[in-house]
Amino acid sequence: YILIIIFIICLCGLVYSSYEIIKWKLNVDENKEIKKKINISIKKEKKENTTKYNIDFKSLKEQNPDTIAYIKVNNTNIDYVVVKGNDNEYYLKHNFEKKWNIAGWIFGDYHNKFDGTDKNLVIYGHNTKDGSMFGTLVNILNKDWYEKEENHEIVLVTEKDQYIYQVFSTYSIKPEDYYINTEFSNDDEFKKYIEEVKSRSNYDYQIEVNEKDKILTLSSCLYDSTRRVVLHAKLK
Repeated sequence: YILIIIFIICLCGLVYSSYEIIKWKLNVDENKEIKKKINISIKKEKKENTTKYNIDFKSLKEQNPDTIAYIKVNNTNIDYVVVKGNDNEYYLKHNFEKKWNIAGWIFGDYHNKFDGTDKNLVIYGHNTKDGSMFGTLVNILNKDWYEKEENHEIVLVTEKDQYIYQVFSTYSIKPEDYYINTEFSNDDEFKKYIEEVKSRSNYDYQIEVNEKDKILTLSSCLYDSTRRVVLHAKLK
């Protein structure tokens, strides 16, 4: 009887694990199809050494009114339309079409306005094993990513304009709220924040940042929930 019970328990575990794997695969594939569909609204126009991104925000907002931006990070798979919900939980488990999806979507911190006034824009995404969403953000910790200067510029496009951010800090850290702080009471507080997150960097990007700058922060899990991979960049 004991052997039978053990066998049943193992069988149930195998069935459950298989179900979770299949569900994850279906969710990831669904998001890939959504990305292909909405990429029709993203046009890239190369001009000399720069790329102009023409985003049809009107069309995207008709599909999802939460659409706020588009982001591109070189030498990663990060090339996504960004949404923003009423909290930082919804898009952890919902995709661009607002369907329940374990892979979620790329989303901005709900505290941010994305109107050009934010001191620290924060954008999140899951670290997926297939490399979608923020699954390749971990590349920023690699020396070969750091050594290629073209990787140090992040493109962020909103309805207002196209912005270029220069990377000044990349690192991994245990979960905390400090680096995702979006509001600062004064310039001194923001200056201390900049000095702290800059000192954490694995590499020296030789970029000067001060309290008058506006910055962008990207955050994702690092393989599991015990650490985060983080990128900070300042608006050029």
